[in-house]
Amino acid sequence: MPEIFLIFLRLGLTSFGGPVAHIGYFRAEFVARRRWLDEAAYAAIVSFCQFLPGPASSQVAMTLGLTRGGISGLLAAWLGFTLPSALLMILFALFLDALGGAANAPWVHGLKLAAVAIVAQALWGMARILTPDWLRRACAVLAAAIALLLPSEFGQVAAIVLGGLLGWALMKPRLTPSAPVLRIPLFLSWSALALFFVLLAVLPALAGLGRGWSLFDAVYRAGALVFGGGHVVLPLLQHAVVAPSWIGNGPFLAGYGAAQAMPGPLFSFAAFLGMTMAGWTGALLCLFAIYLPSALLVAGGWPLWSAVAHHPALRAALAGTNAMVVGLVAASLYSSVWVGAIFSPADFAIALAALGLLLFARLPSWAVVGFGAAAASLVARISGA
Repeated sequence: MPEIFLIFLRLGLTSFGGPVAHIGYFRAEFVARRRWLDEAAYAAIVSFCQFLPGPASSQVAMTLGLTRGGISGLLAAWLGFTLPSALLMILFALFLDALGGAANAPWVHGLKLAAVAIVAQALWGMARILTPDWLRRACAVLAAAIALLLPSEFGQVAAIVLGGLLGWALMKPRLTPSAPVLRIPLFLSWSALALFFVLLAVLPALAGLGRGWSLFDAVYRAGALVFGGGHVVLPLLQHAVVAPSWIGNGPFLAGYGAAQAMPGPLFSFAAFLGMTMAGWTGALLCLFAIYLPSALLVAGGWPLWSAVAHHPALRAALAGTNAMVVGLVAASLYSSVWVGAIFSPADFAIALAALGLLLFARLPSWAVVGFGAAAASLVARISGA
């Protein structure tokens, strides 16, 4: 357990660039360098985690820890990979709170503009890979329309289910290698899977017992129902915490922009939300709630995946689901990020320049976030002068 924790702690401190980059870091560390597993086994783990709802890179980390050290290895990998970004997001929340009106400062607005560019880059990269033909592009457009017309968890889930059905009926993706065997007690796997669904069903009824239960329910459902990773969770979390006025949209987008500059998983943004809303207790509660579904699905879903991962119908359904995810990200780019950040031609110019730095200069996300903050502050100073 200490070995797994320290390896993933180093990765959590140095893994910039988002989920796709994280998966590359993991491959270099555990396939090429340490040889914990071979290419086929690693590809099967990545495929399994992409099929699950939740943060794919964190789930890959959990599964790698599971292969090395069982359930304790899963926990060590999650803690090591998540701890640095979670602490940094908590410190950012304290920093914003100490500055009082900083949520309206020009540099904070620059973080929102950087978020526009980063989500747009994620959309472009996902679209190139996940929508290679006109059928899947049409699915993406359909998903965006559904998400915009039904801006709630129901709309997202409906789009994902519809995508799976369309993929199963119309698509024929190539097969992937069978999953490697992980030695997990069968009763433990099925218990974890059952607990995932029990919590999903019971927590809404417990939400009326107090704000803590309500917050846990909202964040758990966001972590349990999101497909496509960190950028797709944005509208779910925004609906969960901004709509009931637990946090303002300005601080929410500022925290989301700052999260892009952090190493490690984007889902640690939940620690910022919890800290802003309810202090240290809220930070720990939100962090635990958003990652709990992933831990339960990784521990509980692997035996089932091992049995059916080679099945063509499942692969076809996954292709349709992935195409829908592209549309969901496109909808969140407009409704959750763009409308809360772009208010003037100067805002548009800064966001466009940030996108150019990402796509053409290939600057890391943290550098583009710094550019956004500096550019917005400079524009505000020139306008004031």
